[in-house]
Amino acid sequence: MLLRVVPTVALLALWVWAFIDCLTTPEDEIRHLPKVVWVIIVLLFPLVGSIAWLVAGKDRAARRRVPWASGPTAGFREYERPLAPDDDPEFLASLKHGNQQHEQMLEQWEADLRRREEELRRKGERPEDGDSSRS
Repeated sequence: MLLRVVPTVALLALWVWAFIDCLTTPEDEIRHLPKVVWVIIVLLFPLVGSIAWLVAGKDRAARRRVPWASGPTAGFREYERPLAPDDDPEFLASLKHGNQQHEQMLEQWEADLRRREEELRRKGERPEDGDSSRS
């Protein structure tokens, strides 16, 4: 029983890996046939299609080729590493802009509150419906 399961699982793993690799490979790294044809071959012929994809479908040397030949990173692809938020000048600028907007909003609210308080004080000083102090 185990002798049947191991090859089946290995074939399934190879097939899934080849299919995903075929789908995620950029068009410029695919050799001999269009990407759609490779996907169909891998899907319809799990063992033969997967092995064909690994052998002839993907240009594995394309990753090793670089457009420059000298410099400290010659022969290696340069990947831009993601910046932490406190190292990213654009993120820090957006925080500063957001803080300025919040400060302006708070100033407007404070001014509105002062104006309303002043209106309430004026209403309290004015006699309403006649002068009640002259009786």
